[in-house]
Amino acid sequence: MYRFRLRSRHGWFGLLLSLVTIGLIYASQAGWLKSGQSLQANQPGFYRVTHFVDGDTIAVDMNGHEEKVRFIGVDTPETHKPNTPVQCYGPAAAAYTKNSIGSRSVRLVADELSSNRDRYDRLLRYVYLPDGRLLNEMLIANGYGFYYPYFPFTKAQEFNGAELTAQSHKTGLWGNCHPTPTDGGGWVSNNAG
Repeated sequence: MYRFRLRSRHGWFGLLLSLVTIGLIYASQAGWLKSGQSLQANQPGFYRVTHFVDGDTIAVDMNGHEEKVRFIGVDTPETHKPNTPVQCYGPAAAAYTKNSIGSRSVRLVADELSSNRDRYDRLLRYVYLPDGRLLNEMLIANGYGFYYPYFPFTKAQEFNGAELTAQSHKTGLWGNCHPTPTDGGGWVSNNAG
């Protein structure tokens, strides 16, 4: 009987160890563990918007520190860029972003193919509304911004498809502005006024 109990305890220990290991693997893949800076940089989370910069940039309160967030994969016409006039549909894109978010918090998600920050030290993130809709793609699909093809990101194919649909239906800026193609395969809006 003693040997049976020893085997039984050994079996329970092995089962417990296996369950803990599986749980840790799942928690790591789900992003629940914050063991290092690179893992922490990719953590999704909800954040309160402190102010709206323009159509593709917001500022959020991140644990008492304000961070500017540039939306991955979308470029809206300029409204505040130094030495650049306000572009056609820029104010409309900024208003769309502000109205879509309102006073609610947004969920920010990094992309494994994208860098963590851009050259202006802004966080690069997908911006999800509380109902789960992806604002980055909404801007493109509703004609408030362009698909940004200059850097790799995982949703590039969906964003490009959203742009082609908006363009073919003359949605938003496609029907109200005269976008000009760039050398890199993107688009730029003409100047307003």
